Amino acid sequence: MTNAVRIRDIAVAAGVSAGAVSRALKGHAGLSDETRARILQVAREQGYDFSRLRSDKIRRMLFLLHKQHNIANAQLFYSPLLLAVENACRSRGIALSFLALGPTDPVVEQVHRHSPDALLLAGFFEPELTAALRNMQIPVALVDSWLPDLPSVNPDNLTGGYLATRHLIACGRTRIAFLASSLAHYSIRLREKGYRRALYEAKLLIPPEYEAIAPPILDTEASLIEAMRDLLDLHEPPDAVFAYNDAAALIAMRTCQQRGLKIPGDIAFVGFDDIQAAGMVFPPLTTIENDRERLGREAVELFVNPAGERDQRIVPVRLIERKSAGE
Repeated sequence: MTNAVRIRDIAVAAGVSAGAVSRALKGHAGLSDETRARILQVAREQGYDFSRLRSDKIRRMLFLLHKQHNIANAQLFYSPLLLAVENACRSRGIALSFLALGPTDPVVEQVHRHSPDALLLAGFFEPELTAALRNMQIPVALVDSWLPDLPSVNPDNLTGGYLATRHLIACGRTRIAFLASSLAHYSIRLREKGYRRALYEAKLLIPPEYEAIAPPILDTEASLIEAMRDLLDLHEPPDAVFAYNDAAALIAMRTCQQRGLKIPGDIAFVGFDDIQAAGMVFPPLTTIENDRERLGREAVELFVNPAGERDQRIVPVRLIERKSAGE
């Protein structure tokens, strides 16, 4: 039986102190990037079992959000999620900090300033950025995202997309469009798949141009407005839209109202997330409730009570139907 590699062994081979090895393995501050990289390389060469780090008590967690989500529209979803994670962390005696990152940032330096024991990645991150974070050898979990070899928790996006589209079909709509900012995000792809499943079951043939993906404009709102205008300019525009989230639905609704269209008479909408604004607009927005409080609790549980790298948790969703007075 092979003996487990000890911190002392790594320290001797790397020519550093045992304390330096411990800081490098746990991702704590106090080392240069060069020294940290050398220690981690030696640890890998000696066969150190990095999974042992998961057994340590989590005292500090870092909530990571991509800079593209650190905008007003995205924060309508991610801010309540961050608060839910913080509530769950506080009840467990875990200190939570927050960092918005982009692919051009000095990732290692910025993360080490927080000295985290665990990294919680929320939403979309480029593969290169995710790889850089994983290479830091700090336990990583995902919320509102998915990778096959990392623990994660997500709303039931597939069912949500299906329920939203089935609702529009039940309301008699036959020209149902799907509005999204991008299909690169795991959640959006599953919502689109649920939309397609509902159309298939109802034997509705939808033209490809009804799947409206916002053009790559730096301003998300401007790109969604452009995509909605393209839908309205079609020879036969849609009579309903399933938007990938509530913020997109509200932007699209406003665009339609500026064209003089009546909602839901001329065109109906269903969103996703049930943000606070969904029930405050006129007419109110029917949506898919996304339980961010439970998402936050389950995300923290991925570290506190892990079930392995393939711990993939799904949080149920439900349709919230809203009608304006007089409907």
